[in-house]
Amino acid sequence: MLANTAPVATNAVKADITEIAAGNGYTAGGTQATLVSSSQTGGTYALKLNNVTYTATPGAIGPFRYCVLYNSTPASGNLIGWYDYGTNLTVTAGNSFQVQFDAANGVLQLT
Repeated sequence: MLANTAPVATNAVKADITEIAAGNGYTAGGTQATLVSSSQTGGTYALKLNNVTYTATPGAIGPFRYCVLYNSTPASGNLIGWYDYGTNLTVTAGNSFQVQFDAANGVLQLT
């Protein structure tokens, strides 16, 4: 999901994050990132996800600064992590924004 309020280390579930308003191609809760692979090799677990694209239509999406990853399986939406783009972004009408996950190393690695 997309947010414009800085997450903090004590945030644990989706409700702890202030999400941007739904509309113009952005749905509440964000867009599900589909699984590419989830594997463990040599004691290192890697989670790999497909990129997520948001297309602004008919109006703009944002502003937002953070992309928040959470597990939607439990009702609470346990947080996995977030990305800080360093500045507020707005996707103008007719344009797209893609959250690009590292295809080689994955979204996260645990050892």
